[in-house]
Amino acid sequence: MKLLSRFSTIFVGDVQADRVVPPTGFTANLTIFSAAAMGFLAVFALALSLAAGRLADRWSNELARSSTLRISAPADQIDTQIAAALRVLETTPGVATARALSDDEQRALLEPFFGPDLPLETLPIPQLIEINETAQGYDPTGLRLRLAAEVPGAVLDDHTRWRKPLVRAASRLRLLGWTAFLLIGGAMAAMITLAAQSALAANTQVISVLRLVGAQDSYIAGAFVRRFTLRGFTGAAIGMVAGVIAVSLLPAAQDEGGFLTGLGFHGAHWLWPLLIPMIGGIVAFAATRAAARRKLKELP
Repeated sequence: MKLLSRFSTIFVGDVQADRVVPPTGFTANLTIFSAAAMGFLAVFALALSLAAGRLADRWSNELARSSTLRISAPADQIDTQIAAALRVLETTPGVATARALSDDEQRALLEPFFGPDLPLETLPIPQLIEINETAQGYDPTGLRLRLAAEVPGAVLDDHTRWRKPLVRAASRLRLLGWTAFLLIGGAMAAMITLAAQSALAANTQVISVLRLVGAQDSYIAGAFVRRFTLRGFTGAAIGMVAGVIAVSLLPAAQDEGGFLTGLGFHGAHWLWPLLIPMIGGIVAFAATRAAARRKLKELP
């Protein structure tokens, strides 16, 4: 809170103190450019993290309460096996609904792999039964035992082996996005620190004169901190705006495109990039403050 309180005073400032730091020059351009570049990249890191989070939640929710029963049997027995399997499922606690997929639905599932002209009726494709669970869920071990006794050709797939790796991959991708976000902040802090040290070194004589006339180190450091914080905030804001525009131009989420078309922000997530300029300003404030204190201690 103390850091935020000091940071808020940056926007009020001291006009006389601002004259200590040159308003233009190499360090000014470097600070604004690096902050803008990092702000732009931070938007994409944030978009990646949020999209990966949505993906993990979607995969977890969609697969957690659904299962598939696969029945393989000769053509003259398949109807009997389906009817027996449905009777078992209807009397199983935790099963909300169960229905056999139609030929058109099964053809739609196989179309991405075999094309639209799949001769379903001539291939030994097992019959699929879609199972939707209640909130409590069912006992998969007990259901498998019942199916083995009453429907020998049935195989239960509760999607566990598919769900866990997918959710784990999406969660790691989200972690990677947040890690990239933190690395971007660290790179920005390093660039601003170098720029601040360069500006302090270039103004050594000015600092010496200010000390001779009675200026305190805190006053001199405050001038540099204010100037570089505003530059960091401005650059990050420019990069954030450019990044948001670029993200808004990405394709909208589509089932055909999968994850690659869902990298934008959704709903209230569009407000998250507004934090980037503030974070950029705080990073610039902390980096410049540390650099100024260290440099002023080194000067005679």
